[in-house]
Amino acid sequence: MNRDQRLSAILDLLGETGRIEVEDIVERLAVSPATARRDLDALAEQQLLNRTRGGAVAHSVAYDLPLRYKNQRHVDSKAAIAARASELTPRGAVVGLCGGTTTTAIADALMSRADLQDPSPEPGLTVVTNAINIAMHLAARDQIKTVITGGVLHARSYEVVGSYADSVLGAMNLDIAFIGANGLDAAVGASASDEREAAVNRLMAERAERAVLVVDSSKIGTRSFAAIGGAELFDTVITDDAVSDEQVEALRTAGYQVIVAEVGNS
Repeated sequence: MNRDQRLSAILDLLGETGRIEVEDIVERLAVSPATARRDLDALAEQQLLNRTRGGAVAHSVAYDLPLRYKNQRHVDSKAAIAARASELTPRGAVVGLCGGTTTTAIADALMSRADLQDPSPEPGLTVVTNAINIAMHLAARDQIKTVITGGVLHARSYEVVGSYADSVLGAMNLDIAFIGANGLDAAVGASASDEREAAVNRLMAERAERAVLVVDSSKIGTRSFAAIGGAELFDTVITDDAVSDEQVEALRTAGYQVIVAEVGNS
């Protein structure tokens, strides 16, 4: 795990409880105490947390810091991934989008498509999402029918989770679902830092004829707390061209089709 991945993982951990100790980082991320302290200092300098003796606490607005922080990272990679995801989506499809910054980029790509600009009595696309920020974003396009699941709002990620979301998704059939993840390991599959989000993501993938993982290369080779699913659930992975040949080969050996999006050609 490189430094950029560690900083993101630390913010994810901090978002779970609002407090983190150096020992927690050492145990969860398998780094030395000195490295953990340097990473906390770096995040404190960016005003993303408050340092304490032996650890850190979240700012008073830290409920959404991980999402806001990630929104400004790997922007070009996410745009390239989104462009390839849009190419896989035929007009008229029913599309599932879970929450996350990469799926938000996919919503942007779908909204900008020329074939969805002209008025029509039928929606050009139907998008089912559990992310309120994506739903609000898509509301500006009359040609896209937007369906949002019910549930309890997870304020840190803008996703709704829980039994209400499960009930709505369980009654739907999707043509294609694009699912983000905090980690993707070839051996254990995709994972998320929050078990409630992982459960909704897994169900959305199960309700789709085709389920596609959309993860930038910084997520590949990493694992998070809660399992979403592996190649038995997802037939395709879209990532960016910073992924290594060895990582691509490991994913293909595990059973995934891997699409590598070229950054700068999106």
